Amino acid sequence: MKTKILILLVGTLVLLNCTPDKEEKTLSGLDKTKFQTVVNGDSTDLFVLKNKAGMEVSITNFGGRIVSIMVPDKTGKMIDVVLGFDSISDYINVPSDFGASIGRYANRINQGKITIDGKTIQLPQNNFGHCLHGGPQGWQYQVYKNVKQTGDSIIEMTRFSPDGDMNFPGNVEAKVTFKLTNDNAINIDFSATSDQKTVINMCNHSYFNLGGDPSKPITEDELYINADNFTPVDSTFMTTGEILTVKGTPMDFTTPKTVGKEINNYDYAQLKNGNGYDHNWVLNTAADVSKLAAKVVSPASGVSLEVYTNEPGIQVYTGNFLDGKVKGKKGITYNQRTGICLETQHYPDSPNKPQWPSVMLEPGKVYQSTCIYKFGVQK
Repeated sequence: MKTKILILLVGTLVLLNCTPDKEEKTLSGLDKTKFQTVVNGDSTDLFVLKNKAGMEVSITNFGGRIVSIMVPDKTGKMIDVVLGFDSISDYINVPSDFGASIGRYANRINQGKITIDGKTIQLPQNNFGHCLHGGPQGWQYQVYKNVKQTGDSIIEMTRFSPDGDMNFPGNVEAKVTFKLTNDNAINIDFSATSDQKTVINMCNHSYFNLGGDPSKPITEDELYINADNFTPVDSTFMTTGEILTVKGTPMDFTTPKTVGKEINNYDYAQLKNGNGYDHNWVLNTAADVSKLAAKVVSPASGVSLEVYTNEPGIQVYTGNFLDGKVKGKKGITYNQRTGICLETQHYPDSPNKPQWPSVMLEPGKVYQSTCIYKFGVQK
């Protein structure tokens, strides 16, 4: 009898060990265990937000990245509408900005130089001689700590950036909070303080493919930008300091049109310089987070994305440098223009253009930035 009982116990244990833990998989199919590791001594994980409408957002604290966003399409099918990877190892081995909370300074700083109180500081030059997205070891490649999840709807995480991090001055305490609301909006709030005068410009760098099929480009998506002006760039993607009207140019999205309608018109110097759209638009919204800044609609899925922000600008990047060399989630190859980025921000190179809104953060002051991505269905 004891032998039979022992066999039954062993058999039960074997079955339990062989039974997959369904809780480890997200609705988007991500295996949470592939995000549970240690990077530079800090633990990483995958965190999941859900709302009453059935929407799901998966976020990792490696780079404060949105990894997947599951929303319903026009048929009610749940689809994943952002690019990303299946594991932390892929995020490490294939450098990218997919879904990241960028810092200290999103976008470019001319020749990597800033001047604070008469002192010139040389930052890394990691993009055509300029400093891009905080340098080669910006916050997108660092672990955000002190992750706190409140129920199914809120995650906050912090990043301590020491004085001299990528040669930026000041000890900076930064926080990013993601809140998923029941009307299918992701509210992203960035905040930061510093013990020295420094520059801060954070953003979320998600690549959206609202069709839910990243094997296909986003050029048929319809784009609206609430901006009468934009900041032109030179051949190194650096802003010239001008603010030009969009009227009469391919940069005019004040009336919605497809992303691809004029994207290959390289007779227009700005599209040639940007290799497509990779520009900052000067928003008409006057820092009013209740006013629509931009909207994208996929005709294939019917999924719409509205963007709201208190920032003065939005960088629209159409995945021009995706070249088929990167395979993302589920092994899908990411070809050119399979994602569109809508980065709410201060203008590129603002530290060197005093005529533009300031990005200077003084000790005792708090930097605050809000970006809202609200999803819907347009049938």
